[in-house]
Formats: sequence, structure tokens, C-alpha cells
Amino acid sequence: MKPLNIGKMDRRITLERFTETRDAFNEPVQTWAPLATVWASKEDIRDGERWSAQEVGAEVTTRFRVRWSSVTADLNPKDRVQFGGRTYDIVAVKEIGRREGQEITASARAD
Repeated sequence: MKPLNIGKMDRRITLERFTETRDAFNEPVQTWAPLATVWASKEDIRDGERWSAQEVGAEVTTRFRVRWSSVTADLNPKDRVQFGGRTYDIVAVKEIGRREGQEITASARAD
């Protein structure tokens, strides 16, 4: 794996986590809460179409690289990334070096 290049971290992304809270009537409310907004590098690694239930949809897979922190260390595929008006579902998270950074592989619908 390539070492982390801080100079290429020129994108601001928002990391989000799914949470469930209670409203005024004590009913469960499910929502996405922001964890952090961080600098990242972005590289599109794959795009294509997928077929699902007779529907065609375009999908893009992207690799985000961020600096390691206590927040990014806890990321997992249940979380997601917001960038450029698009929502990316996290597929995998890998550590870069020894707490140098995190590589986030995520996919988003392009349609």
C-alpha cells in the first residue's frame, strides 16, 4: 500500500454514522449523524452498471484516504461518507501504516 500523501488531501468529506434516538413522543427516530468533517484524497477506482430487479443503475467505487484519528479508527461498513452532494456507502476500511491514515473504499449510485 502506498504511503499517505498529505498534499493530495484536498477534499472535505463528512463521515456519518447511523443512529437511533427518541422523539418527543418517545418514538424511535432513525437518522444519520455526522461524526466528523475531515480532509481526504479521492480516487475513483471503478464505475459500472448493475442490474437489480429489472432496473439498471450506475455505480461508482471510490477510495478516500484520510489521516488517522480516534474517529477514523472506529469507521466500519455501517458508516457512510458525504461528498459533493453524493452519499457513499462504506465497503471497507484499511489502516495505512501504523496509525498514519485510513483508506476508505466506498460506493455510490451515479444515477
